[in-house]
Amino acid sequence: MIAALALILPVDCAGCGAWDTALCETCAGILASPRPRRHELASGLVVHAAFDFADRPARALRALKEEGRTSLVRPFSAALAATARAGVPDAEAVFVPMPTSAAAFRRRGHRVVEAILARSGLPALAVLRRTRSTRDQRELGRAERAHNVAGSLSARRRLDGRRVVIVDDVVTTGASVGEAARALREAGADVIGVASVAHTRRSGFVRDTDMNPG
Repeated sequence: MIAALALILPVDCAGCGAWDTALCETCAGILASPRPRRHELASGLVVHAAFDFADRPARALRALKEEGRTSLVRPFSAALAATARAGVPDAEAVFVPMPTSAAAFRRRGHRVVEAILARSGLPALAVLRRTRSTRDQRELGRAERAHNVAGSLSARRRLDGRRVVIVDDVVTTGASVGEAARALREAGADVIGVASVAHTRRSGFVRDTDMNPG
């Protein structure tokens, strides 16, 4: 029965495409060994990312997001947790996920950022909500992205004095996490950084530091 299903639904590695394995030994090793980087946006917001959004980590993250390969939540959760604890060693901090849009949830059938954070063991607070719909950020340039998300988020309640870290799967230009920071600060939170699974090389960073040299 399993062999027959394999013929109908062939399995390949989410990271490299190797045949007959959901995640090959090499790709599993890469996901289990994040090389965190610390980035500072022009706004001053600091991003801690587990991986570059390139090569095998990028292919695996796309497989989780767009192909429903939810078994990948586990390694990405571990990578996020390791990166967050190294970059934000604050016992009082809570981690706030970027909310999944209704359109993305309809397309994927699951909430990627929320699932990764829930499995990470980090203290989570799902307090952000979308106040209006936005266009798909993938279609837009840097300036368009900022305009697209401006004013699109709010906090569900006051967060006076709470120290929070924003969590996202991929940071590209920083527009979305910047909007999240604005909404959280308006609710009284002290936003102390961003933890992400990955970042892209076209992100709007002014400083980029390897958190794990050597």
